[in-house]
Amino acid sequence: MSRALADFSLAELEQQFAAWGAKPSHAARVLREFYANGSGVIDEIEDTGRPALPEGLMGRLRDELAPGAAELAVRQVAGDGTTKLLLRLGDGRTVESVLMPDFRADRAAGCISSQVGCAMGCDFCATTKAGFERNLTAGEIVEQFLALRREARVTGRRLQTVVFMGMGEPMLNLDNVIEAVRRIADNKLGALGWRQVTVSTVGIVPGIDALAAAGLNVNLAVSLHAPDDATRTQLLPMGKRFAIADILAAADRFQEKRGRPVTIQYCLLKSVNDSAEHARTLASVLGARRMHVNLLRYNPTGLSLRGISYEPATDETAAAFVAELRGRGVVAHFRRSRGPDIDAACGQLRRRVASLV
Repeated sequence: MSRALADFSLAELEQQFAAWGAKPSHAARVLREFYANGSGVIDEIEDTGRPALPEGLMGRLRDELAPGAAELAVRQVAGDGTTKLLLRLGDGRTVESVLMPDFRADRAAGCISSQVGCAMGCDFCATTKAGFERNLTAGEIVEQFLALRREARVTGRRLQTVVFMGMGEPMLNLDNVIEAVRRIADNKLGALGWRQVTVSTVGIVPGIDALAAAGLNVNLAVSLHAPDDATRTQLLPMGKRFAIADILAAADRFQEKRGRPVTIQYCLLKSVNDSAEHARTLASVLGARRMHVNLLRYNPTGLSLRGISYEPATDETAAAFVAELRGRGVVAHFRRSRGPDIDAACGQLRRRVASLV
């Protein structure tokens, strides 16, 4: 199978050009323009004001490289402007990416996936219902970034930030995630910026430590979703392997090494983890840590793996929860609910499309 430009690091493309008998120095120019225009169409690679690339090299790029590592299968647009993309990969599998308008009219945030499916078994998540199929390559992750960059431009916005909070657990595909982040953030390639990238995890402790050791100046988000191990294990099976205390200790190490405040993700589920007592326990567990709690409103996904129909916390309960946290000195805020009129929750669009095939 032919490789797409998104599959190449700069060093790999230099090696490919040398093998073709072309100057390796052309590789930086090709990739810079490729990421700038966000297109897999070779003919759109140009650099105004400079001599054209050798036609022989352009011919080999056109003839010997695939147009892209993914293609658009389904596009949904919500009333609030949120756009959800289902991308079809070279092997026919599909993966989701989301573009979310920012408060500022000229900016948008992207959410991308790291795996096809997911093996974490989080009971309230739609993605996990289909199980795990495989890891995404670095190129397939990059293709999502480029697709979202194109979508943002169509709406007159600029893709400002990217979060790895889509399908899959990034820490279980960390090598490819790190390589994709390097290409997305590096000023010579995607030029998004290191601090504009957030990697999320359900709490894979070795992965958190490995990400910290990678030396990338990115952000970390930890999906906690419960303040105690008993409740968390019911929601996230990974709770049986990594206790909350161990996860927060790893987050402390990350924060100390990278100097970036960690975000704690907490999805409020009615009568499961949304009581005032849960809030007090969460505040106690976090203690004096300089971390932000990001409270999420649940998008129902139907019957769970355990046969439970989870519901979002009521507005009154949610307001009391955040007030309890803030009253105890915890920095907490709600993340805006996105795309309620489309398949908004992670994995929903992929499951619906698969059911029609």
